[in-house]
Amino acid sequence: MAFDKKLLDIVACPSCKGKLEYDKEAQQLVCKAERLAYPITEGIPVLLENRAISLDDAEI
Repeated sequence: MAFDKKLLDIVACPSCKGKLEYDKEAQQLVCKAERLAYPITEGIPVLLENRAISLDDAEI
């Protein structure tokens, strides 16, 4: 199942409520402000803080 990019208009980072960006290769939504990535499983973003992946500068 593919991720629907229209969701980016209505979803926000659960931590800071900021904008999320779609990383198609990694299949995740990225919050640059918090340096977190939220996985997308079967086309559904998993927007749970405890499932977020911390990113370093090179990954952002």
